[in-house]
Amino acid sequence: MGMMNNDILKTNIAEMGLKNPVLVSSGTFGYAEEYKELFDVNKLGGIITKTITLKPKKGNASPRIMETPCGVINSIGLQNPGVDDFIKNKMPKLKEIDTAIIVSIGGSDTEEFEEIVRRLEKVRGIDGLEINLSCPNIISELVTGFTEESNLLIAQDAYLTFEKVRAVRKLTKRTIIPKLSPNVTDMVSIARSCYDAGADAISIANTYSAMAIDIKTRKPFLGNIIGGLSGPAIKPLTLKFVWEVSQTIDLPIIASGGIMNYKDALEFIIAGARAVAVGTGNIIDPKLSVEIIKEIEKYLNENNISSIKDLEGAIET
Repeated sequence: MGMMNNDILKTNIAEMGLKNPVLVSSGTFGYAEEYKELFDVNKLGGIITKTITLKPKKGNASPRIMETPCGVINSIGLQNPGVDDFIKNKMPKLKEIDTAIIVSIGGSDTEEFEEIVRRLEKVRGIDGLEINLSCPNIISELVTGFTEESNLLIAQDAYLTFEKVRAVRKLTKRTIIPKLSPNVTDMVSIARSCYDAGADAISIANTYSAMAIDIKTRKPFLGNIIGGLSGPAIKPLTLKFVWEVSQTIDLPIIASGGIMNYKDALEFIIAGARAVAVGTGNIIDPKLSVEIIKEIEKYLNENNISSIKDLEGAIET
């Protein structure tokens, strides 16, 4: 029996069934087109698309990405073609893929989120919506994920989080998954707002606000000054958030943050995540996610574990 039919790996996020718990993160996999030639993308548990906004976005000034000793800082700034172009040109190819398609959406105010959801409601082939409340790439103009009043991330404020998630919930029956920011002192209270607003799951977490300086020019390395740190450096930090939230909030968690191999993925699941999303790892090795799926299956078989669900939150403290 092939991996594709193997019930040992099957799981679900609310009503959304997943053939395995390994997804690919928003912004690191494009719209999957480039990857189709490299491996069978149907093997993935799910694809989270690059965040789309109502209108097209050019993104931030360059340089927009740099490597650090244990990760990457990026300030892409949610460059995307806008929701109408996405529906017309990206979605037809995405819905041909035999896996869960989760569309990541971003907005600067409630009305923008609502309008994107209204337009996506008419489109077939979308299994869920990731509500991006937490992109940390701050620029001087109003940007996606920030409130109009300040440079406060929506996901840094419990009320604003509730308001946006509630607005989306009222417009769709699809699985909705707010993506939270790690740049907070208390993620549990933000996660509780998501729960209260009717979220089906939560995504923990986005990148960590970070910067770098070029000592030759003495200027910030990134054109945007501040970016988001991802990669192996953030894994232990995000793991703690996943564990804390899973202890107190009864919602499935999709965990992402520095997953470079199957051991990292299993740590997140044992800490309390239902599924994981591979991000920066895709840039280093495009086939990493399918490798992780294979290795998780092997681990379950070797340890006589009959379902991946048996590992969720199986941490012994």
